[in-house]
Amino acid sequence: MKKHLPNALTCLNLLCGCVALSIILAGPVFSFDYTGFATPPLVQAAYLIGIAAVADFFDGLVARALHVSSPIGKDLDSLADMVSFGVVPGAILFKLLQLVLPAAGLPAMLAYLAFVVSIFSALRLAKFNNDTRQSDSFIGLPTPACTLLVASLPLILAHDSFGVSGIILNPWVLLGLSALLSGLLVAEIPLFALKFKNLRWQDNSVRFVFLLLSVALLVGLQAAAIPLIVLLYVLLSVLRPSVG
Repeated sequence: MKKHLPNALTCLNLLCGCVALSIILAGPVFSFDYTGFATPPLVQAAYLIGIAAVADFFDGLVARALHVSSPIGKDLDSLADMVSFGVVPGAILFKLLQLVLPAAGLPAMLAYLAFVVSIFSALRLAKFNNDTRQSDSFIGLPTPACTLLVASLPLILAHDSFGVSGIILNPWVLLGLSALLSGLLVAEIPLFALKFKNLRWQDNSVRFVFLLLSVALLVGLQAAAIPLIVLLYVLLSVLRPSVG
């Protein structure tokens, strides 16, 4: 049984991604209302993506702990990630752009630019599977980090206690975010992985600092902390040589 446990977690990731996608695309066309538009479909999808991210984190962890890693498991993981962390973020951005483009007097066709994130996610996953440099770290933004940032947008909009809805629902901000995330996915930027080979501070100082600051941000800002946590992740990775 134990050899099937990691793949079962990967399939849970895929199931969550499929259900999230169905919710996003079958959801109503929202009215331009900051207070209520984000509630059922996109927020439900965001929660499902959170579950998918947890399953994605533990499938590799369990496979290594039980010594049951396999090429099939690696390929299955990438295929599941392409749905949950490739197609889904593009669909969320697509829905948000569908909402705001008409009100801004911009062509509705621009909403399809959201799926550039999905295309670059596919490139990112293909590179990861064939890049021997990425065994203990990442080159480019991992697709789950990209997706968690995008999935946080509906949560922020649904519980906007900081008055940032107007910024998020600016079509140029959404299009710019799509371009920025697409670039980061394939950028030649080394990013640390949350893999602890031991618990010594000197070997894991960046990881410990990141986790502590992330918890503090989540407690203080809740969903609004997620974009800041992704930014912190990139900044700490870039500054890593100077901080240990």
